[in-house]
Amino acid sequence: MASGQQRERRRADSRPLIRSDKLFLQGKKRKLEVRLSPPARTRSSTSEPFHLPPPFTLVRLRESGDAFVHAIAIAEESGAGTLTYVGRFDLAEFAVVLEPGEALRTARRAFYAAMVALTDALRTYAPPNKEITIDWPDAVRVDGGLVGGGRLGWPSSTKEDVPPRWLVFGAMIRTVAMADTEAGVHPLASALDQEGFGEAGAVQITESFARHLMLVTETWQVDGFDAVAREFLTRLARERQTYRTIADNGDLLLRRIGRDGTDRRDFKKGLQSPSWFDPKRGGPYL
Repeated sequence: MASGQQRERRRADSRPLIRSDKLFLQGKKRKLEVRLSPPARTRSSTSEPFHLPPPFTLVRLRESGDAFVHAIAIAEESGAGTLTYVGRFDLAEFAVVLEPGEALRTARRAFYAAMVALTDALRTYAPPNKEITIDWPDAVRVDGGLVGGGRLGWPSSTKEDVPPRWLVFGAMIRTVAMADTEAGVHPLASALDQEGFGEAGAVQITESFARHLMLVTETWQVDGFDAVAREFLTRLARERQTYRTIADNGDLLLRRIGRDGTDRRDFKKGLQSPSWFDPKRGGPYL
């Protein structure tokens, strides 16, 4: 029988990232009443309808904007569920504001839920047998080619044992190869159009992410964070004879069969400098 401490941990892990009527609710009732209006609708640069499920609220930026930076700038005022989107032809670029109800050291695990949602969004449009993997913690590959990834922001003044006022998860996925398109020029990079994703563009990937984020946070609510962690771990590239788990603070633990001890990868440190993002290009590395 589980001890009282184990039962308490299960209850803590069952706290949702997003419910059907709220995103990390924390004293934002007035704003959430606005969030519960019908799905946000606008049009992309190609006049394509854009639909998000409640409680998301869309903020559209011009092509020169930065969805992640803008979401951080408005997170305090706009609140949970705000989704910023940049209408670029070659990238699916968006960011979402979350409001955690737990200490920062564990709240960062929301990043894993968002990465599961991001890869599930890609799987929705991927051709059969197309392999979509994550390089821990943040880079996304399709059949080995880098297409983008996710990143996480939080208030720099927040202490580890205090709930942050907000988190921002941002993502970029390369949808169209814009330069040096000859095969083999950038063998470690790819784009959705090169991988057979058909008509799936930035709008479709963003909408699909929003829907899958709702689903994965329902999983968190019902089955606890361990269920989300298992889903994330299945998306990592396989390492032979290696057993992987995620610690309470998000660190990745690796135990290799036949070897003593456990390797520990620092989650907070891994998030501070996205491995896939090229600051000179303003997008995924080539």
